[in-house]
Amino acid sequence: MMRRLIVTWILLMSLAPAALPHTIESMLTKNKIAPSSVSILIREVKSGKTIASLTPDQARTPASVMKILTTYSALVDLGTGFRWPTRFYYTGRFHRGVIQGDLAVEAFGDPTLTRKDLDRIARRIRRLGVKRIQGNLIIDRTFFANTDKVSSGFDRNRYSEYNAMPDAMMLDDHMTRIVVRPRGGTIQVMKAIPGDDYDIINRLKPTDAACRGKFGWPNIGISNKGTRPAVVVSGTLSIHCPRRTYSKLLTHPYASFYHAFAAALKRAGIAFDGKMVLARVPRLAKALMVHRSRSLLKIVAKTDKKSNNLYARHIFLLLGAQHEGAPATEAKGAKAVRSILRSRGLWNDRIQIHNGCGLSRHSYITASVLVNVLNDAYKTLGTRWMNALAIAGKDGTIHRRFKHSIAKGRAWMKTGTLNNAKNIAGYVRGKSGKLYVLAILYNGRERWKGSGLQNQIIEWLVRYK
Repeated sequence: MMRRLIVTWILLMSLAPAALPHTIESMLTKNKIAPSSVSILIREVKSGKTIASLTPDQARTPASVMKILTTYSALVDLGTGFRWPTRFYYTGRFHRGVIQGDLAVEAFGDPTLTRKDLDRIARRIRRLGVKRIQGNLIIDRTFFANTDKVSSGFDRNRYSEYNAMPDAMMLDDHMTRIVVRPRGGTIQVMKAIPGDDYDIINRLKPTDAACRGKFGWPNIGISNKGTRPAVVVSGTLSIHCPRRTYSKLLTHPYASFYHAFAAALKRAGIAFDGKMVLARVPRLAKALMVHRSRSLLKIVAKTDKKSNNLYARHIFLLLGAQHEGAPATEAKGAKAVRSILRSRGLWNDRIQIHNGCGLSRHSYITASVLVNVLNDAYKTLGTRWMNALAIAGKDGTIHRRFKHSIAKGRAWMKTGTLNNAKNIAGYVRGKSGKLYVLAILYNGRERWKGSGLQNQIIEWLVRYK
C-alpha cells in the first residue's frame, strides 16, 4: 500500500507545473517585481517539459501579443498562400477603347494597397485596350461594416499610424503624406496625393543656416477649425535640408484611393475625369480584371514583426466575413477566431478578444494560451511561422532591443506594449540546440521593469542547460 502511494505521489509531481527556477526568482527580487504582476511559462518544444511556470492561467492585458492569435488563425484557416483580391468592373459598353459607362472597384480589405500598385493596375487596364472612361469611379467598400471614424481615438495621439481604423478600401496604410521640399530659397509643402479632402497651411520660414537643431525639422500640427482638416506646417527650416515626407492619420482612405487612382489612370494614358461614387458594384457590371495582394504569409510577417495594428484589424475582419458573411464586424472576427482555435483545442474561456490587434483595454489572455498556440504554430508551420515573428537584434520590434545581446539571432518574438502592459511571447534557441517556447506577461505601470525581466530571462534561457 505504501509503495503504491509513493508511486502515485511521484507521478503527480511529474505532471505538476514546474516551479520557478531559483535564478528567475532572484530576477524578480532584484527587479522588485511582485509575482502577482507577472505570468511566466517556458516549455521545451520537443519534450513538452515545463522549465518555468508562474500564474500561467492568470488573465492579463495582452497588448499586441494578441496578434499571435489573429495571424495564426488566419494562416491555418485561409492558408499561407491566400491573397486578397481587389476586383475591377465596368458598366455600359466597352467599344473601341472607350468604356461608355463607369469603372467600378470592389474592395475586400487588402491592407497593402499602395500608389505603386495603382500604377501597375492602371497600366494593366491600359493593356486591356482601355483608352477612355466616360463615367465615374464607383467604390464598393461594403465587404466591411465600415465606419466614418478615421482614428480609433485610443489615446491622445489620434493622428498616429497605430490608431488607424480599418476600411475595405485601403490605401497607403491609411496615412496622409505631406512632402516638405526646400527649393530655390523657399520651402514648398505639397500633398503626396492631390485631393480636396484636406488643406495645407504653410507657415514655414526659410533660413540659410545649416540643417540641424531647431532649423532641421518643421513643426507639423493639425487644425480642425474649418469645414475640413488642415495640416499646419510652421517653424524655421533650413533651405539646405533634404526633401522629406511626413505621415499623419487624417483622411478617409477611399478618398485617397480615388484621387491617386485617377492620377494613375492619366499617367497610364487613360482619359478620365469622373467623380467618386460610394456604392455597390452594379448587378450587371462586367468583370475587367483582378488585382491580388502578396501572400498572406508575407502580410502576416509584416503584421507581427512591425506590430502593424491596421493589418491585424483587416486580417481579423477578413476572418469574420469568411466565417460569418459580409459585412465584416469585430464581433464576427472574434467569433471566427474563437471557432478556429477551439477546433484545434486552443481556446480558453479566459480569452477576451476585441479587435484582433490588442489595441484595447477590454482584451485578456493567459500565458498558457499563448504558449499552447505558439507550440501548435511551430508544429504546423515550423520555421515559416517563426521567421514571421521579430528576430532578436535583426528586425521588427526587437531589432535594437537585443542588438548587443547573447540572444541576437536566437529569439523569435512578438512584443506587446500599452501603458500598463509590457509583454513578450515566442521562441528561444538555446546554445544547447534546444528550442523553447515562452510567454512573459507583465501588467504594471513600471513597464521598464517588465522589459528588463524579459531580457534577463531570454538571455538566461539561451545559456540554459
